Amino acid sequence: MFNARELLGQVMQAGMTDTAANRMRHAMGQSGLGETGNPLGQLFGQGGGLGGALGGLAGMAENMAGDASRSVQSGNPLAVGGLGALAGAVLGGGRGAMKGALGGGVLALLGGLAMSALRNQTGAASGPEQLAKEAPLGLREPQTPAEEAEVERTAELVLRAMINAAKADGQIDGGEMQRIVGKLEEGGADAEARAFVLDEMRKPSDLDALVAAVKSPEVAVEVYAASLLAIEVDTPAEREYLRGLAGRLGLDADAVQRVHGALAVPMPA
Repeated sequence: MFNARELLGQVMQAGMTDTAANRMRHAMGQSGLGETGNPLGQLFGQGGGLGGALGGLAGMAENMAGDASRSVQSGNPLAVGGLGALAGAVLGGGRGAMKGALGGGVLALLGGLAMSALRNQTGAASGPEQLAKEAPLGLREPQTPAEEAEVERTAELVLRAMINAAKADGQIDGGEMQRIVGKLEEGGADAEARAFVLDEMRKPSDLDALVAAVKSPEVAVEVYAASLLAIEVDTPAEREYLRGLAGRLGLDADAVQRVHGALAVPMPA
């Protein structure tokens, strides 16, 4: 079985547009998840993290990864390595060196978006340790084989969500399929992983199956945010797809607005 987290990183490398990179860059900045009052600021330590050289979430990740004294509890359960890799990809232009770490970074960012979007629903936590325990998998590292399997399922679901969203205004044409699969092969994706992506691209759009696989509010936000990263949102069909997806996932208007604000994407009219 292929590694879904690694494949997610390879897909991002193969198809990362300037638009997607800019959205992730905004999400990692002080106007996104690094904003004052966001639970991510408390999780990573408000002080030096927010003032890091890269600013916002990227700076927090860098500082935490490099400074053991900032570890939450004793083992630092947060996926700071992945966040650092993602920061390097979107801020430093180091896409080619990210490989599997990039997929972990995407999941960590999506987990951060979920934590932020749902913060009014989950209640106030008592401190960084409690916040770390409540952080969605992906933002925090899996601690058991069961959690590792859950992260893999979420990574696969995120991939399916991104590919399904890309079909919102029509099927992906054969030339684009071959370009993406070729890039995946160049990036080291094995035959099984490439076959999975190609099969998903060839399938008709299936929102019912996608929504049925979502088992928690956090994953619902991650699926929506991943879909938003995958498309330009510049056609009526794409805007309608996002409205329908949010409704089917049971996301309230406040949560959707928080995701759009963090990624700097206007809400669908």
